[in-house]
Amino acid sequence: MTLRTRIKICGLTREADVLAAVDSGADAVGFVLWSHSKRALSVKRAADLAQLLPPFVTPVCLFVNASPEHIQSAVQAMPNALLQFHGDETPGDCLAAGRPYLRAARMAPGFDLLDFAAAHSSAAGILLDAHVDGYGGSGKAFDWSLVPPNVPRPVVLSGGLNPANVTDGVMHVRPWAVDVSSGVEVAHGLKDASLMREFCDAVREADARIADAIG
Repeated sequence: MTLRTRIKICGLTREADVLAAVDSGADAVGFVLWSHSKRALSVKRAADLAQLLPPFVTPVCLFVNASPEHIQSAVQAMPNALLQFHGDETPGDCLAAGRPYLRAARMAPGFDLLDFAAAHSSAAGILLDAHVDGYGGSGKAFDWSLVPPNVPRPVVLSGGLNPANVTDGVMHVRPWAVDVSSGVEVAHGLKDASLMREFCDAVREADARIADAIG
């Protein structure tokens, strides 16, 4: 079996960064469609950037407690996008969008991830982020030991990842995918091509170590 952890780079705002993310080996790129974020984009701007993506690189639209109208405008503009719900959305809210989606879980001691994942059994995956004020994007890591080994949905590890720690994160959690934003930035929404490449290389290093350990 060949293990390959998927890579999502989130919070992109510039054409050059989208192209550099693809060149670095990203499987998905995220566009933040929440007006309170420092990485926020309009639907039109996100759709224009998504046009730069080649086949097999997925655009991801991030929402926080968005109206159905806002979600549908994004779906119409980017019909191949995966949706990511990062607020207080219920399973019904997520399903109503009619698109495959990721559901963010805010990890903290006492949080029951297994119950949360079971409630969102229709999600394509559960994205694990730190529990902070607001709704993510803080660059804060959480205690990886909080992740149980038998989560019933694919897990996307997020929260404070960077080129220096993502190898350890992948080896500890064994997620389906990892998600990075601030860990490859020089400023909010402005990515660094070298950091994106280092991040992707570090994920591949983790995959190689796990494959060697499996034998």
